[in-house]
Amino acid sequence: MWAHPTGSIDELEIAQSVIFRLWQQFQDDGNMCRRYSTGRLRVTTPNEDRYLAVTAKRNRRSTASDLSRQLSSATGTTISRQTVYKRLGQIGLYARRPVRCVPLTATHCRLRLAWSREHALWTPQQWACVMFSDESSFSLQSDSRRTFIWRASGTRYHQENIIERHRYGDAGVLVWGGIILGSGTDLHFQTGTMTSQIYRDVILEPHVRLFRGAMGGQFVFMDDNARSHRANIVSECLQSENITRMDWPAFSPELNPVEHVWDMLGRRVAARQPSPTCLPELQRALPFEWQLQRNISSELRSRLLASHRIGPFLAVNRSGNQRFISSST
Repeated sequence: MWAHPTGSIDELEIAQSVIFRLWQQFQDDGNMCRRYSTGRLRVTTPNEDRYLAVTAKRNRRSTASDLSRQLSSATGTTISRQTVYKRLGQIGLYARRPVRCVPLTATHCRLRLAWSREHALWTPQQWACVMFSDESSFSLQSDSRRTFIWRASGTRYHQENIIERHRYGDAGVLVWGGIILGSGTDLHFQTGTMTSQIYRDVILEPHVRLFRGAMGGQFVFMDDNARSHRANIVSECLQSENITRMDWPAFSPELNPVEHVWDMLGRRVAARQPSPTCLPELQRALPFEWQLQRNISSELRSRLLASHRIGPFLAVNRSGNQRFISSST
């Protein structure tokens, strides 16, 4: 069979170099088994791996280059950024963007938990009657937030992985919108401050009241605790129209599924070619993408609202930290 290797190349349909290498090995030691190899030596020791893990957990905003320099300074071992990623990945730490939220007090956490428990057993039919609404500001410059932290899978909402951030930023185009299972309002642009009278005259009466009339007494309206939303004239308007308002815990925007719709809308506007370069272009792009998104993603929006049964729900542990759990767990 092994009279000469060239006679087997066409028959076996493998590279000539492989045939000659196996033939040479057979001539040297009489077998073709793969020889034992220890592989490349590991550049870091177990102690150095633990040092990387501890350093990354102590300062979660350290970059891979920072961790490499700190290891070199402490032990004299020089490793690449890729090696840092590999070592931390082996223990379940990966570079991820931190969650950003407003600072929460113990009272905020308690009220959020109480709200979650109160609505945990709501049925899909009950959630289908809730209109979630909110205002959002869009600008020509997006906040990419290209900041990464080291965290393990499933720890996105752990306190040490959250960057608190007040909701005050650059002025932009202010819009209002509402979503309900299978439908949604038109997008409303607000110039200047949203006062309680404007909120009543241009939001509640032309938009919310129509959905209440179409759905009947089961309709529930959700808005946040902005001062203009809680004014007496707004409450009187809702009461006169027999519109039930959902109690809402303060500083809880992430519990509102419309926030995800705003995110999708912002991505669609940013992906436009060419992208808006001035405020008038942005004001034309937003309602166009809102309407297009409302038409082509009604199924997606329905799944989003249906999943708000309500996952996520907020859970607060004994130390007051916050995290989210699925309603299915």
